[in-house]
Parts: sequence; structure tokens; C-alpha cells
Amino acid sequence: MKKIWFTLLALAGGALIIWLALDFVEKRDQTETEPNEDGAVITTEQAEQNNNVETTERVDEVGLQAGMIPPDFELETLEGDTIKLSELKGQKVIVNFWATWCPPCRAEIPDFIEVYEKEDVEILAVNMEETKTNLEKVEEFVKDFEMPFPVLKDDEGDLMDEYRVVAFPTSYMIDSEGHIQFVAMGAMNYDQIKERLENMD
Repeated sequence: MKKIWFTLLALAGGALIIWLALDFVEKRDQTETEPNEDGAVITTEQAEQNNNVETTERVDEVGLQAGMIPPDFELETLEGDTIKLSELKGQKVIVNFWATWCPPCRAEIPDFIEVYEKEDVEILAVNMEETKTNLEKVEEFVKDFEMPFPVLKDDEGDLMDEYRVVAFPTSYMIDSEGHIQFVAMGAMNYDQIKERLENMD
């Protein structure tokens, strides 16, 4: 009798190990987990803090969760102009954190360009590299992709820290009232971005 129980336990344990292994492989295939030198994860997983696409209830509180008012910032563009987030209130805004060395960032840029050209939205592409030392590389990248929206420099990574960006790309989608409606950690395509914009005021 004991041998039967041991056999059943061994089979159950083996099945559990196989299930865990398959689950791990599936998640690994969905998400690239290559941390950069700062420990940030480059991800292809399309996920957001709020998984539905309905409008999130607004609260008059500064924070990074859906419904909150995002921290204000003022950054310089590659051309030397200055853009302040709070001055864009009244427009839908996407704040996209990206880097030239991030494959998923590269993959979603054409979709952001299409969104920018077809939809009523302002896109702020915040570059995560130290542009003081990599400015030519960033400018060449922007030129090659013909990025029509403002590319902002976060030289010291202060904004990345404030917005707690640990995965690339990360996008904050902000409604015309200045509240976060969606937070996407991972690349999005045109249809996904459009659907979310349509559910934002």
C-alpha cells in the first residue's frame, strides 16, 4: 500500500514539475527578460496596469496609477525646445519611454508614427539614453525612423526614476483632462493604441 502511495506522489510531483517548466517556457516566450546595465527589463509583453479598455475614474491626486494625475515635468527636445507636460492639458497625450538599443521599442515606433499621423494625440518620446554622450546616435535613429513627434532628453534618468520605469518600452496614456488612463509595460501596436485612445476623453 505504501509503495502505491509513494508511486502516486512521485507521479504527481513529476506532473507538477512538468507543468511549472511549461509555464516558465510560455512566459519566457511572451516576454524578453534581458536586463540592461541599469537593471531595466526589455519586454515585448503587451500588458497594462488596468487590463480593460474602459475609461478609468479620475482622482485629483498626483501618482502613477490609472486615474491619477501624472507627475509634471519639463524636458528639452533634440531641437532644443522645451516641453512641459501640464501645458498639454486639453489634448490626449502618450508619454513613451524608449531607447535605441531596445528591440521592442524599435518594433512599436512605426505604429506610434501611424497613430501620430492619423489620430488626435500628442506623443512625447522620452529617450532613456544619456544623450550628452549618445546624442549623434539618437539623432541618427530619429532621422532613420523619420519620427515626427517630439523626442525628449532625460539625460540623468531623473524622469525615468520618477515614473518608475523598469521595463522598456513603457507608455503612459493620459486623457485630455490630464489623468492617466492606461499604463502599458511593453510594446503596443496601432490597433491597441487606437482602441485605448477611443476610450479616452
